[in-house]
Amino acid sequence: MPLESLLTGDYEVDPTLVYERLRARYGPVAPVDVLGVPVWFVLGYDEVLHIMQNARDAWSKRVDHWRAYAEGGVPADWPLLALLQADNSGFHDGDRHRGLRGAWIAGLRPFQDPGGEQAQRLERAMVRHCDDLVDVMAEAGPTGRADLAGQYSRPFPLLVANHLLGVTIERGEDLLEDQWRLLDGSDSAGAYQRLHAALLDLATAKRQRHGDDLPSYMIEAKPDLTNEELARELMMLSGFLDFTGSLICNVIVEAITNPRLRESLSIGAIEEVVNRVALANPALANLTLRYARMDVKLGRFTIAAGDPVMLSIAGAHADPRFAGAFTSDNIRSTRAHLAWGAGPHRCPSQRLATQMSTIAVRRLLDRFSVLTPTLPVDRLPWRPSPFVRALRSLPVTYEVSTRFSGTLRPARETRGEPSPPAVQDGGDVRPRSGLVTFLHGLRRGQ
Repeated sequence: MPLESLLTGDYEVDPTLVYERLRARYGPVAPVDVLGVPVWFVLGYDEVLHIMQNARDAWSKRVDHWRAYAEGGVPADWPLLALLQADNSGFHDGDRHRGLRGAWIAGLRPFQDPGGEQAQRLERAMVRHCDDLVDVMAEAGPTGRADLAGQYSRPFPLLVANHLLGVTIERGEDLLEDQWRLLDGSDSAGAYQRLHAALLDLATAKRQRHGDDLPSYMIEAKPDLTNEELARELMMLSGFLDFTGSLICNVIVEAITNPRLRESLSIGAIEEVVNRVALANPALANLTLRYARMDVKLGRFTIAAGDPVMLSIAGAHADPRFAGAFTSDNIRSTRAHLAWGAGPHRCPSQRLATQMSTIAVRRLLDRFSVLTPTLPVDRLPWRPSPFVRALRSLPVTYEVSTRFSGTLRPARETRGEPSPPAVQDGGDVRPRSGLVTFLHGLRRGQ
């Protein structure tokens, strides 16, 4: 049958209209073309949830279960192929997946335990990173212009990642820049190679000398994890970072363009706003492919064994059978959404991503009394992607809150030049982050 291309200009501007057109024509499952390759696009809430929860029995994440791939029918230069061939827990099933996932859960646990020392240190670091970013944005004075996507929501998770990895300032600067290049498409191939090499070195170092960090905790949880396996797992942080940065940006848009929401926002309500945005505008709009292990009846079609399906979180949330659970102007919303996944591949870092988003938005609203988009919401530029719904930029004019306008810290650091001291978590003096140079580069690029 003729296939409708999914990734069109209409999809980039407003994917909701594309979902509804496909739903009206085909029902909860639609045959589509994704960059030249035929894929079953699943956009019914019940169907998406069913596949997520029954992955082990009828569906696989392993690319070698894709019939067309096994038969050589997928072009070697297909843009998404390298991602789907990744040899990490995101693309494994069964015992291999459970073992690697167990290492992730154990590695993240100290950072997601609200009463734990590591979680408290991480929270203080998050606030400090937010303030560093605000200081750089507001260097021009108490009023000005900034890009809250490129200068705040996207670099913030990268700074947090360096804390999780337990890297030095010098190594952290290089890691951050290459993670940015990998996500932004600038020298992505070179950035991937350098990042993999750096993470392999890091895995080797952490095995020799454990620390209070994610790689060390993962090694302790799974001692048979090889350095190469650990490096490949840590590469998955880039996807988590991109997702979290996009979620933060989507929440910021909602917070500064919805007057009723902004008036009612308090520290206690921001986490619920994050949940609401994850439902209404999920940053991870569509998931990577799954493959049928057997012939499966789905919607109006029979999916043949070996056929690929792409699960649409955004499409499922727009399903009329589900969408009636919330209204556009209601702060409280259902938590039955699928933004964090379900089943064996459910996101193990949901609490961390929610905490990062909550702190980033809260700190931004604390530091700025006025944030006004310079473009109408329907003209904001979105990044073209089959998976992530993310803004390329969020240009605003700002006014620094009078509580902070006289306390902006200077951030004039350059490579090879000593940075002014700042207060460490425990009250000790520490050097300002060597990554401020990188942040200045983002500011100059606006």
